[in-house]
Amino acid sequence: MTIHISTKIHSSAKIDEGARIGKNCLIGPFCSIPAGVQLEDEVELLSHVALSGQTFIGSKTKIWPFSSIGHQPQDLKFSGETSELIIGTSNKIREGVSINPGTFGGGGVTVVGNDCLFMLGSHVGHDCKLGNRIILANNAALAGHVVLEDGVHVGGLSGVHQFVRIGEGAFIGALSMVNKDVIPFGMVYGDRARLMGLNLVGLRRKGFKTAVINDLKTAYEDLFSEKGTLKSRLNDINPDGNPLVDKLLTFITGDNDRSLLSP
Repeated sequence: MTIHISTKIHSSAKIDEGARIGKNCLIGPFCSIPAGVQLEDEVELLSHVALSGQTFIGSKTKIWPFSSIGHQPQDLKFSGETSELIIGTSNKIREGVSINPGTFGGGGVTVVGNDCLFMLGSHVGHDCKLGNRIILANNAALAGHVVLEDGVHVGGLSGVHQFVRIGEGAFIGALSMVNKDVIPFGMVYGDRARLMGLNLVGLRRKGFKTAVINDLKTAYEDLFSEKGTLKSRLNDINPDGNPLVDKLLTFITGDNDRSLLSP
């Protein structure tokens, strides 16, 4: 067990041999940190936080009470194999959140990026790959093997089907069930979710110029027109140096077996 002298630990917390805790961490009442867990500098566990497995938590991440981080995946094929959970820096993990590690069949690791917010009761399943600045609102749930690129927002009480990819900057409205891939910057909602357009508000907030956004709108309209096949429409779209259009085309032509949500 390695605990930096600057870390403060409540007397009721349980820390096993083999845990590693960095500088200036705060470990609150009734937290559990077993062997195999590593906390980087300035991690804060408020109280009643249960960690498990081969779990790495990046610096300045804060975890609220009754969260379950790194416990056995909810996968009947899981047979106790060693797997990992890697959580980046400056994340906020609110009350009752659960994040599972990977499985042998999914590559053995779940990854969460930096500066994400997981609101109360949200869930990240095994073998998920999450980018940076992601928000999961209250009780949103990701099944296994889901990929969320940077800046995705998932509304409250929404669910994402296993193996679905959601592209950068996409917005999933509350109470949505997403069972197909979502294009970057897409706007999605519905009990069986449909693509309702582009996340124009999000694009403007990120400072993209009007001309760049308009080119993306044109590419979107061309892509989902009724002329020809999807493949032929893709070939007709020219990014012409527009980074948003380039990301859209790269995502769609990426290696994945699931179909796209469409308007």
